[in-house]
Amino acid sequence: MLRPWKLEIEIDKKLNKAVYLQIADTIIADIRSGRLKAGDALPGSRNLAMTLKINRNTVVEAYQVLISEEWVLSKERKGIFVSDKLPALHEKTINRADNANHESINTNGTFINFDDGHPDSKIAPVTELARAYRQIFSIKAKWQMMGYGDEHGDMEFRKMIARMLNHQRGMSIDENELSITRGSQMGMFLTAQSLLTIGDKVIVEDPGYQPAWQAFEYAGAELLPVSVDEDGIETETIEKLLNQHQDIKAIYITPHRQYPTTVTLSLARRLKLIELSNQYNVTIIEDDYDNEFHFGYRPILPVSSFPELNNYVYIGTLSKVVAPALRIGYLATKNRDLLKKIGSLRKIIDVHGDVIMEQAVLQLIKEGAVKKHIKKATVHYKNKRDFVFDLLNRHMKETADFTLPEGGLAFWIVPKVKLNWDTVVASLLEKNIKVIHPRQYSRTAVNGFRLSYGALSEEQLEQSIKIMSDVFKNHR
Repeated sequence: MLRPWKLEIEIDKKLNKAVYLQIADTIIADIRSGRLKAGDALPGSRNLAMTLKINRNTVVEAYQVLISEEWVLSKERKGIFVSDKLPALHEKTINRADNANHESINTNGTFINFDDGHPDSKIAPVTELARAYRQIFSIKAKWQMMGYGDEHGDMEFRKMIARMLNHQRGMSIDENELSITRGSQMGMFLTAQSLLTIGDKVIVEDPGYQPAWQAFEYAGAELLPVSVDEDGIETETIEKLLNQHQDIKAIYITPHRQYPTTVTLSLARRLKLIELSNQYNVTIIEDDYDNEFHFGYRPILPVSSFPELNNYVYIGTLSKVVAPALRIGYLATKNRDLLKKIGSLRKIIDVHGDVIMEQAVLQLIKEGAVKKHIKKATVHYKNKRDFVFDLLNRHMKETADFTLPEGGLAFWIVPKVKLNWDTVVASLLEKNIKVIHPRQYSRTAVNGFRLSYGALSEEQLEQSIKIMSDVFKNHR
């Protein structure tokens, strides 16, 4: 019978280093010193957790680090053993301590990571998608999908997306005005490269979505940030900029639920934006990143659905709807010349999309599985949103301002006093909570952060919001 080595692990919870990394580095030190030799067995995760009086998940995380860095091997039904072929010594161990500043675990040993609004992967229709994917290979004409397809995506799939946008979002497009992409960010990149040239200017929301900004800057454009208030992007400022600059090519907006503040662009400003776009011949790039999850009567229709608007590119995604890892996005535009450029560029970097996956998703849409999932997910997220709103009212009402969002998977939290966010983010990390630093939203000072709830459990949300409240109070 294999016997694990005698434990000499001391956990220092005051140390600015995640507990699972303390365990992993202690074991690595014993391997490097020769105290643990090749083939030696490590204790089972349950036993080690009981000995150290910590959550088992913390030990599992530590062992995952050791396995990924090749210090140990996992043998099915036998256990964890020191590797027979130890890796060469390098900087991984040192760098991991720095990386701990970008990850966090709660006191129960599981990560509490407030992302930018990811969905709950546990409720994704993965089983249905896998079934549909397998069925595609059983059809008689499967050989036809094994070759290269259209650079804009499967025609039948594009017809279905066009129908969905026309019926549900009030648009008026056909399949020849659509391009399927590998996620919305690819759509943003293709649009930027095909629409912009070096020296062009793009008006963006501030605070806003920096990955889109990066796509514009990579194309050589200069950004003109415009502030956002409770009615969305300030159109008076946009009009002033259009009068001042002759080379503004586009206006990038997230009008349905502005990223990151979640505010909805008012009807008056939508109409003004359309007027300005037409008057100055500027393209509106509309990013409708989470249209499906709306808890009110119905989602606000896109700016791109207004027939008066001449120049637009509408970008959306199915990743939040079907499965987070599914990279299917789309862009729509009436500008056929622009779409032709996008198609030509697409063929250079990615000859065509994932036709088989597109067919699988198409089958789910036809069967009604996607509609059923959206209905189920909407109830799930609405209940979770209401739960978070109750927590915020109980724990953070005195320290921060917030409103109940009509949809989406995040709240925008604004502390009542100006905070030093470097200190706040560091303090939260010490308490094992990770939030996105406000500088990720703007190049100027922003006193607010995006509290996402879609991917977190109620237990994680309740625990972390209590801690956040205390941190805010201590930093006033």
